[in-house]
Amino acid sequence: MNFSKTLIAWYLQNKRSLPWRETTNPYFIWLSEIILQQTRVAQGKPYYEAFLQRFPTVQDLAFATEEEVLKLWQGLGYYSRARNLHATAKYIVTELQGKFPNTYTDLLSLKGVGEYTAAAIASFAYNESVAVVDGNVFRVLARIYGLESDIAKATTKKEFQKLAQELLPIDKAALFNQAIMEFGALQCVPKNPDCTICVFQSSCYAYQKKKVDEFPFKSKKIKISHRYFYYLVLRDAANHFVMLKREEKGIWHNLYEFTLLEYDQKPLLKEIVSRIQEQYPVKEIIVKNEKELLHKLSHQHLHIHFIEVVLNTKIENAISMERALQLPMPIVIHNFIASNYL
Repeated sequence: MNFSKTLIAWYLQNKRSLPWRETTNPYFIWLSEIILQQTRVAQGKPYYEAFLQRFPTVQDLAFATEEEVLKLWQGLGYYSRARNLHATAKYIVTELQGKFPNTYTDLLSLKGVGEYTAAAIASFAYNESVAVVDGNVFRVLARIYGLESDIAKATTKKEFQKLAQELLPIDKAALFNQAIMEFGALQCVPKNPDCTICVFQSSCYAYQKKKVDEFPFKSKKIKISHRYFYYLVLRDAANHFVMLKREEKGIWHNLYEFTLLEYDQKPLLKEIVSRIQEQYPVKEIIVKNEKELLHKLSHQHLHIHFIEVVLNTKIENAISMERALQLPMPIVIHNFIASNYL
């Protein structure tokens, strides 16, 4: 079996037309790769287009405020990607005279750029012969070659990297890397792939052994923690609202939110009401969602309630809801405002 020839032939017939594939501009490719981390193409593409419209060059991105960048990123999640994106743009403009590193090794020095992203940029922008290994590549190689190593282990990454590098045609790095990722995204999908139409059917270890669902093997399971968020939507006598910047590290760093009461376990509603009455000159308390809103993150489940607290007095620095909507905020809060106050 000539794996790379078969794979590339499949790709040239089946590939999707995506804007970041039509360029070798390292800024465009870097932007697309950061956006597509932890994000499906269908969700990421409009963000990619919006970022390029607003920030057509790395200089434009570098000179933006963090608030602008986070607002444009709103809804994509994993906001540290946006902060790293912005920090790296500033570094490239101020320290590298606006020029992207042009080798895999140098790309690794950029904040937010790991081995996979560096390999993607190096091969797509400069055709450097370095293989990419992401979730799609793990799955394709594990199934076809019957690799049973635990992909949760760091040593396994080296094993897959070595094989991918051996399969990589030296003069076609960009084409091969795009092809293997596309094959994993469209054909060799995680669940219920249609193996009857697969070009590797006759040589695929997992298919021949009827073990497609068992590859790749991953032992580590993420432990989910539960957090109980009670957002106080403080509305003052001038019909203005309190929005606070989330300063502590962790989820939603530097995004804006309502006043938050957080608990490790679900409290009684009367405890919350009592706490509100002790702290604020309350005119009215309105529970906006009786049923909790469950917001799932990769390793946390947030159980969210919104409680509007109407006050008798004006609050300094409170703002209109129109102004609030211009601030970067978690999508769950944006959606709440859109459905309750617009």
